[in-house]
Amino acid sequence: MDNSKELVIITGVSGAGKSSAMAFMEDAGYYCIDNMPPELMSTFVGLLANNSEYYPKVAMVIDVRSGHIFEKIISSIDDVEQYGYTSKIVYLDINDTEALKRYKLTRRKHPFADKFNGNIQNALDYEREILAPLRLKADHIIDTSSIDTHQLRARLTELLLGDAKEYMNIHCMSFGFKYGVPNSADFVIDVRCLPNPYWNEKLRNKTGLDKEVKDFVFSFDESKELLKKLIDFLDFLNPLYIREGKSQIVFAIGCTGGNHRSVAFAEALKDYFSKKWDNVTVSHRDIDRK
Repeated sequence: MDNSKELVIITGVSGAGKSSAMAFMEDAGYYCIDNMPPELMSTFVGLLANNSEYYPKVAMVIDVRSGHIFEKIISSIDDVEQYGYTSKIVYLDINDTEALKRYKLTRRKHPFADKFNGNIQNALDYEREILAPLRLKADHIIDTSSIDTHQLRARLTELLLGDAKEYMNIHCMSFGFKYGVPNSADFVIDVRCLPNPYWNEKLRNKTGLDKEVKDFVFSFDESKELLKKLIDFLDFLNPLYIREGKSQIVFAIGCTGGNHRSVAFAEALKDYFSKKWDNVTVSHRDIDRK
C-alpha cells in the first residue's frame, strides 16, 4: 500500500452528500474533520504532520458554512503541501431539481436561506457562485443527482482508493461454542461437524496454530471441501457487501472449545484472503481457555 501522506478535501453544494462522503472516508481509515475553517487548515495540518505516522490519511469537509472566510480556501489548500501532504479536492454537485427535492424531504435549512428570505433556489445560485473557484480547482467532480449513498461510496472507492481491496476490512475469528457466540460476528460458521483433534492425546494440548493440528484437521476430505466451499461463498459475498457500502466483515468460525478446528480454519481463511485483500486480520478468542 502507498504510505504517502494524503489530504482529501470534500466540498460542494449543500445537500449533495458531503456527510455520506465523510462517513465513507472514516470507514476507509481517514482521520476526518467536519467544517474545518479554511484559515485554520494549514496550522491544523502542520500539527498532524508532526505525528504523521498516526495521521497518514486525512479528510476534511469544507463548505460555505465557513462564511466569509471561505474565500481563503484556495490559498490554504496550497499551503498544506509544505507539510508533505498531497491534497485532492472532491467536489460533490447536484442539479437544482434534486437539491430542492432533498431540502423539501429533509426540511433542512440551507446555509444562505435567511439571506434570501427562505428562497432555496436563490440560496443555491449564490452558493454555486461562491464555490465556482473551488469547483474549477477540483480533482474530481461527482454529480450525485441520480446516485444513492451506496453508489457514491463505490465512486469514491474507485477515485480515491483505486481498488476496493484497500477499503474492505476482513476479520477472521475463532471461538468455542461452549463459551458463547461472538456478538460482533456477521457470519458464524460451525466446524464441529469435522473430526476433533481433542480426542488424539498427542494433539489435545496443542492448538490450531501448531502444524500437527493443522495437518490433522485438513487431512480429511470433508475439511478440505468445506474450506473450499467457504472460500467460494465469501469470495462471492465480499464484493456485494462493498457495493452496499459495508467496510468490515467478521467471519467467526466455531468449534467446541475454540482451540483446534476453528483456529485452523480461521488461519486458513486469513492466509487465503491476505493474498487478495489488504486489510485482513485474525484473532482466536478462546485459544487460551482450557
